[in-house]
Amino acid sequence: MTGQDPTPVVEIDTSKPHPARMYDWYLGGKDNYPVDEALGRQMLALDPRVPVMARVNRAFMHRATRWLARNGVRQFLDVGTGIPTEPNLHQVAQEVAPDARIVYCDNDPIVLAHAAALLRSTPGGVTEYLQADVRDPATIVEGARKILDFDRPVALSLIALLHFVSDEDGAHELVSRLLAELPSGSYLMMTHATADFTPEESAAATAKLKGAGITLALRSREEFARFFDRLDLVEPGVAVVPDWHPELGEPVPGQEDGVIPGYGAVARKP
Repeated sequence: MTGQDPTPVVEIDTSKPHPARMYDWYLGGKDNYPVDEALGRQMLALDPRVPVMARVNRAFMHRATRWLARNGVRQFLDVGTGIPTEPNLHQVAQEVAPDARIVYCDNDPIVLAHAAALLRSTPGGVTEYLQADVRDPATIVEGARKILDFDRPVALSLIALLHFVSDEDGAHELVSRLLAELPSGSYLMMTHATADFTPEESAAATAKLKGAGITLALRSREEFARFFDRLDLVEPGVAVVPDWHPELGEPVPGQEDGVIPGYGAVARKP
């Protein structure tokens, strides 16, 4: 196990909501503040299935990680980690491959405060946590290189992250920049919210989040698929999140109540 001080001193802005803390609230966690819950409840008023969406995304991460580890991937770079929940990505990967190496990355100080939970590696594996923003890929790559061997395949995990990065902020370029550093045989695993199925609710949610200073860049299936240009999609390709290899995990209660408005996919870099 490597990493920073398990009890770091961090400064957390509790005056503004943060997507990672809202996500924690949706999942029933305790690492959030009244401002996060308040906006979270407004999101629930627009679509009561938001907590189900959060759990569906976590379940996809478990299934995709399991698939990748079973198919020989031993290194993972998880950007937009979020507040730790059980099991974390490294626990899923190291259950299959105890020697797996995982680098977590997030920009929310509260995630740093919980870094110790992200660093409980198996004796034969390694975990590390980086405090960095997806909009700063150079810092992510520099830190990840200290732990991961970029001459061997790496799975880049971007779960429920890029819908907080607009095209104007260069979302596609950021993904391309990270993938460019990874060797052939690496993978991109990703989920993304969409307005394809709930246009009116999605427009209202986007406006509410914008008012709170949070960008929500919902993308269509075609726009999401663009992130996988020049990559080889793993079957079944781009899918509604619960439909991606459901046999690799457990169903999430409530996901059967209508289409979950999000897409997921895994693809290999040739």
